[in-house]
Amino acid sequence: MKFNVNRSDNMVMQTISTLDQLDKDINTFAMRVREWYSWHFPELVKIVNDNILYARLAKVIGDRTLLEGDVATMVKLNEITGDEDKSQTIVTAAKTSMGYEISEFDLRLVNRFAGTVASLAVFRESLSKYLSEKMSVVAPNLSSLIGDVVGARLVNHAGSLTTLAKFPASTIQILGAEKALFRALKNRSNTPKYGLIYNSSFISKAKTKDKGRISRYLANKCSIASRIDAFSDAPTSKYGLSLAKQVEDRLQFFEDGIAPAKNVDVMHKVLSEIQSEDEAVEEMVTETVVEKTTPQKSSSKREKKKKRNSSKSKK
Repeated sequence: MKFNVNRSDNMVMQTISTLDQLDKDINTFAMRVREWYSWHFPELVKIVNDNILYARLAKVIGDRTLLEGDVATMVKLNEITGDEDKSQTIVTAAKTSMGYEISEFDLRLVNRFAGTVASLAVFRESLSKYLSEKMSVVAPNLSSLIGDVVGARLVNHAGSLTTLAKFPASTIQILGAEKALFRALKNRSNTPKYGLIYNSSFISKAKTKDKGRISRYLANKCSIASRIDAFSDAPTSKYGLSLAKQVEDRLQFFEDGIAPAKNVDVMHKVLSEIQSEDEAVEEMVTETVVEKTTPQKSSSKREKKKKRNSSKSKK
């Protein structure tokens, strides 16, 4: 395990698995908070629709009978909601609420649970940022093409980035829809057109009649991007951005019929840009080295001249 070449892939796989599990758990826990706290303050459900916002408000409000006249709580409500009118609506609803009185012990338990849900939501945001940063290092082209979350799910489902790079485009297209594929083969019905790549923004933009074609085209580009990420020595996202532009041009081609650029020409253009950038960096490095070395030589010559002049004057 210490010398596993795919250990960076493992970080991505564990992160996306944790994110998916957190999404399920946060939704379940948030609904439990809404049901639990609604016995004490049922009107808050109609005022606040967001689950995480509801959990944060439930933790801050606590006992609704003590809400009126509490300046510190009102300031916190304004910070959470970002709207003074909504905060005032909550206070007004708390005055005439039909909820039953809750004991201090039970309320303390509800507040702890609501705080746990809010902290899980904060942790989920930080984990999402970590995934974005990790994907920009492990698979920058695949991330630029299809997004951080969908790209990480493809890597996780395949097992590693190297395994994903070895898959043909037809396999990547239906990756994640294996049950539907085997069911269709067994019943001799139509096979699925897409799997995990269905969550991509390109397929949602396409029309219903073009979803199958654009999914096949997108899977082809994902195959190219994953191979570049897996086997390139210097990772860069330029190829992924160019591939994403090709998919957009293909979508435009389905509408107006204007032929997009060929893949060979696009790849040669990106390669020439990268080479020109590398040459520019090398020139900058050589210029800085020369600038650092030339003043030292000139100063050494000046010192030699001074020494000669001083020796002549002494003589």
